[in-house]
Amino acid sequence: MKQSNPSLPSYLERTEVGPWGIFLEQIDRVAPHLGSLSKWIETLKRPKRILIVDIPIELDNGQIAHFEGYRVQHNITLGPGKGGVRFHPDVDLSEVMALSAWMSIKCSAVDIPFGGAKGGIRINPHDYSAAELERVTRRYTAEISAIIGPEQDIPAPDVNTNSQIMAWMMDTYMGLNGSHDKGVVTGKPISLGGSLGRERSTGRGVFVTALEAAKDLGLDLQGARISIQGFGNVGGVAAEYFHELGAKVIAIQDYHVSLYNEQGLDIPALRAYCAQNAGKGLQGFESADEIDSDDFWDIPSDILVPAALEDQINRQNAGRIQTKIVVEGANGPTTPAADDILKDKGIVVVPDVLANAGGVTVSYFEWVQNRAHFYWDEATIYERLDSKLREAYQEIAAVAQKHQTSLRTAAYILACTRILEVRATRGLFP
Repeated sequence: MKQSNPSLPSYLERTEVGPWGIFLEQIDRVAPHLGSLSKWIETLKRPKRILIVDIPIELDNGQIAHFEGYRVQHNITLGPGKGGVRFHPDVDLSEVMALSAWMSIKCSAVDIPFGGAKGGIRINPHDYSAAELERVTRRYTAEISAIIGPEQDIPAPDVNTNSQIMAWMMDTYMGLNGSHDKGVVTGKPISLGGSLGRERSTGRGVFVTALEAAKDLGLDLQGARISIQGFGNVGGVAAEYFHELGAKVIAIQDYHVSLYNEQGLDIPALRAYCAQNAGKGLQGFESADEIDSDDFWDIPSDILVPAALEDQINRQNAGRIQTKIVVEGANGPTTPAADDILKDKGIVVVPDVLANAGGVTVSYFEWVQNRAHFYWDEATIYERLDSKLREAYQEIAAVAQKHQTSLRTAAYILACTRILEVRATRGLFP
């Protein structure tokens, strides 16, 4: 643990726990591999821009409520900021800063011409009506409108947000700016310029990178045992792909419950159940054994996919994990201390900045289509997505082999090198 730096604002200092502290430690680990570029490393430890906004709205009952919102642009050296907006009661500045920073690394690692950004509102959307959420979304968009735009910063869906939220954001921005540029957000409805394949893209990316890692280890996924934490658009979609390939998804955990079946869970039935019982998740599904949530981490598997929230694999549970490959569907699910434990156990970790990059990759495709006013079919989207992620995996694996590091460190070496080379070439202004 380094001493606090009195020259830094408190929100930039490392803390013992917290997403921003995790990111700073990840950057420290890559610094020795950057050579002369390490002189620019502080660029990555200081977000470019942080905006905290008050969001007052009138509730359906006539009362006035206030919510706190954030938009952080971490680094825009390689292009406009890119990153989702999440609605969650636990959203705070440390989380949004870290998520924006991981987006910088992610976009660079898969060679997409975007920088990193992220947004969030501290709210539990399940407690509010659709009309109230629309008012929250529109007021938030108005408050951050000065720093977003197709060439500045492009929001997208994230936890508890969706294409409808993006439609409201787009409409609000257009109304305020007299614009008709649909590229201000991605993850929009298809009728408003959204891209085919966007909703399944993150889960598909998890599956594609898992295939590449399994190939490197000589692991046949036919009959392989898969455990997945999270069963939404990432974990649920990935589960479908694994199931279709012939793997056995033996354990699934969501916010409500953990389910287990050594012979393999019925994924199509589970997906249909969740669709029919919105808000309940897996709770009440009877064709599987319910286990204690903490026991989920003890289940032996071939591939473990944490696809929920950050800080799920940590110092306390990493030693119990029995798997060959961890494929990070969520952002920041593994702490640095847990990374070391998994490495000592010989477990390969496909890091979040690669494994879940399918979403931002297809968001990039959507932005390109909006700019060109020319749209691709779904087969083309998936072909280009798969190719992009396979190429990124192979580049990162080659860096890992060269430097004898983990895939995570290799991804950071590649990503930080790309960002800092451009930063050094561009120089400082004024």
